[in-house]
Amino acid sequence: MNALWKEFSKGLWKELPPFKLVLGLCPTLAVTKTAGNGLGMGLAVIFVLALSNLLVSLVRNIIPPKVRIACFIVIAATLVVAVELLMQAYAYPLYLQLGIFVPLIVVNCIILGRAEAFASRNGPLLSVADGLGLGLGFAMSLTFLGGLRELLGYGTLFGQQIAWSSFKPFGFMVEAPGAFVCLGLLLGAMNYATNWRRRRQGLAEIENLSCGSCRACSAAGVRGK
Repeated sequence: MNALWKEFSKGLWKELPPFKLVLGLCPTLAVTKTAGNGLGMGLAVIFVLALSNLLVSLVRNIIPPKVRIACFIVIAATLVVAVELLMQAYAYPLYLQLGIFVPLIVVNCIILGRAEAFASRNGPLLSVADGLGLGLGFAMSLTFLGGLRELLGYGTLFGQQIAWSSFKPFGFMVEAPGAFVCLGLLLGAMNYATNWRRRRQGLAEIENLSCGSCRACSAAGVRGK
């Protein structure tokens, strides 16, 4: 159970695809004009990523090494076709909004990367946990980025008016430049939070290891407990 949680939780922060691994930036920038679009694309990626990891893990021992990449692509393409049909049947307006980026999930580097780097080397349960964690992290990232751009660009969130009546939307936030600006701000915030956390952990380790009686500790201003 601990191993499953470890593989699942890494995709929520440590290996968060757009902001930590810097993967899948094409849909991240292109479809996040609204929070709804980001959530829809994220759910589609969760479906494809989790099931492709599962299928690759199940057949990894019977696929000839020379054609493994081609087989991984066929598996992903089959699942993407299923996603397209489901979206056309039950979420057609969203499908029209996402456009070409739905079939382009096939070439999303997260899908093929996890199949090659993880699912082809681990069992089904761990592979599904890895796919679900990274997929959920990707969906959360796209939804948050889309929500931020929608709020600043339209004053709405999931289509509902949020901003006050006198709010003047920043129109460029829902255009291509706004996507890069918001992504850069979020990347900077993630890096700052990571560095701050590392500094805190380093100081805590120094305090735990130091006795406070030697000159080095006294010069550094570290007191023992």
